Amino acid sequence: MYNTVKTAVWYGELRASSGNAIVIHDKQFPEASAGRIYLYNAERDSIIEYAEEIVKNNLHDLDKKAVKAAEEAYGSAWSATRSEFMQKHEGWVEANTTKHIPLIKKPTPRPKPDEGNDDKDINSEVDLEGSESLDREFTDGWSGGLEE
Repeated sequence: MYNTVKTAVWYGELRASSGNAIVIHDKQFPEASAGRIYLYNAERDSIIEYAEEIVKNNLHDLDKKAVKAAEEAYGSAWSATRSEFMQKHEGWVEANTTKHIPLIKKPTPRPKPDEGNDDKDINSEVDLEGSESLDREFTDGWSGGLEE
């Protein structure tokens, strides 16, 4: 049974009625559809999406000697196929491995220069004369129209 917890790249054998094949699973592959996994099939020299329920009982670990032989025999083909596969699925890999950065940045509120100064008297900034005269004009019935 394949176990990718120990290593990032797992080498194994897929045993099927049609024959056995060396397969490689890479943790960096993009997430496959639900219930499916991507495996590099050395016999087909391609990365194939398999139904996990069907293949998981037919996947077997290779011993250290067999892993080394598989790396030597299929290493360059595996690297080329993996690189091509990852380029095709680059957006998926980025989406799964990078932190979301919003496209629109909200400006951070900056304190006004006078906001933090408690020594100023708040009333000294208010124009009392102007506001009183406006109050008088509105209470006297001024409608803002032109004078006759």
